[in-house]
This record gives sequence, C-alpha cells and structure tokens, in this order.
Amino acid sequence: MKKPLVVIAGPTACGKTDISIELAKRINGEIISADSMQVYKFMDIGTAKVTKDEMQGIKHYLIDELMPDEEFNVMIFQQKAKEYMDEIYSKGKIPIIAGGTGFYINAVVNDNEFTETNDDNTIREKLYKDAEDKGAEFNHNKLKEVDPEYASTVHPNNIKRVARALEYFYLTGQKFSEHNAEEKKKASPYNTSFIILNMNREQLYKRIDLRVDIMMKNGLLDEVKSLLDMGYDPSLVSMQGLGYKEIVPYINGECNLEMAVDELKKRTRHFAKRQLTWFKRQTENCLWIDLTDGDKESALNKITEYINNNLSEK
Repeated sequence: MKKPLVVIAGPTACGKTDISIELAKRINGEIISADSMQVYKFMDIGTAKVTKDEMQGIKHYLIDELMPDEEFNVMIFQQKAKEYMDEIYSKGKIPIIAGGTGFYINAVVNDNEFTETNDDNTIREKLYKDAEDKGAEFNHNKLKEVDPEYASTVHPNNIKRVARALEYFYLTGQKFSEHNAEEKKKASPYNTSFIILNMNREQLYKRIDLRVDIMMKNGLLDEVKSLLDMGYDPSLVSMQGLGYKEIVPYINGECNLEMAVDELKKRTRHFAKRQLTWFKRQTENCLWIDLTDGDKESALNKITEYINNNLSEK
C-alpha cells in the first residue's frame, strides 16, 4: 500500500503557511517546506519565513537548515525531503509538503531521478558565474538553443533552474524537457493528496503589495544590510532571491528606496503569476481551493474531506 502524502501548493502570499499548519493539526501531520529560500539562516523577513509562534507546535523541516552560501538545489531538496518523510512516517504521522516551488514538489511526488555529478560542480559553478558576469539572459539564451521547450517554462532570472537544465544536457546529451516527460509517465510511489490554493488575481496582488510593505516595516532593509556585512556576496544564489536582489541596489546607491520597493512588488507579482502557470501545467487530479472569500474554515473542511476520501479509496 502506498504511503500517504499531502501537498499544499500555490502562489506566494496566498496563505499556504496558515492553511498547512491548521491542516497538520487536523490530520496529525508534520510540515516539510518546499521553499527554495526559507531553508537559509538569517533570511527571515524577505522570505516571509514561518516563525516559532506561527508553527503552533507543529514540527517544520527544511527551515533554517543551511547557511546562505551553501548549495541547495532540487536534488538536495529531494534527498532531504525523503529522509524527513521517513522520519515522519516512523512517528505514525502524515508528511505535508507545503510551498510554492513546484519543481521541488514534483521531484518528490514523482520520485524523479537526477543524474549524479559526483560532487563535481564545475559545470554548475561556471553557469552561475556566466549569469553573474554576462547576465541571466545569457544562460537562458543557451537553453533556448538546446531545449526551447523547457526554456519556455522557466524565467531567465531563475538562475538555478536554467543552470540545472543546461548542466543536465551537457552531462547526458538529453533535453531536460524530454527527461521531465519521461519522469511524469512514472506512477507516483505515494498516495498523494495534492491541494493548490488560489484566489482572485487582484486580491492576490494586493496581498503581495501589503506583504512587501510589512516586510519593510519589519526591517527587511536591515536584514539585507546585515547579510552583506556578514560577507555574503550579492551574486550568491540565495542573495538573488526575491526580497534581497531588489534591495541591494538601493544599499549600493544605485536607486532610491521607493524604486527598490516598487521593483520588489512588481517582481513578486510576476513570480506569483509564473507559479500559477507552473501548477496549471504540471499537476493533474488536484483539488483547487479558492480563498478569495477568506473562509478558511470552509477551505479546511473541503481539504480534509478530499484527503480522507483519497485515503479511503487507495
């Protein structure tokens, strides 16, 4: 019998943290973060990282586990997530993967296979360096040449995913889009209940703008300054994340604060749009939950019923 797995996904600022914690209470679950940024220490405000108080006693994994200059990619996420899932299963509990990084989520749900590089990161590091020196478009254009299908699904600024796809092609000679298509045909080893949260686009964008304003009020500027003072270079993959990349130019005197904040809001809205596009393309047999009316209790009831039905049918 397949083991149960619950996924709470959706665009940034749609309420995944709150819903996943309340759900964990109902189904005796623990939460694995599928966020490519919250794994880093010292990066709390800009990542909207869940606080200890907000966790309400529910154990979270892949939060605050790495330093900002440590490597974190889909392979590392998959390995760690599966280890934590085994730990959660051993307690008789249900793992809940919660986050907005669809690429990471699918890697676990579909148990994707990734080519091992024997810890030789030469190709990846060169691609990161090219992105830093020549701009993100440089690598994205190379990806367009070798794998236009996959290039159309990833934004040029997503340096890690672009580099991963190019690295895979250089190591194997196979297009990453072809590899993904093969992986999607495999049956998932889990009995997965896949929930995607969403809301009216206008309301989501208002929530994003408000979240950025709250981040600034809570000290995002000081957080970015502190990271720079600790010696973390702006070119690091972690420092290229939303909330950090946009503030560094202000600190360096390249723009005023209003411009930096407006740019952060704009990029976050675009990011949310891309997240929704990803989930619409990549997922089947999912429960979509509209949170526009803000009725969290009704949403949780629908989600719980969906999960219980899923478990009873398999």
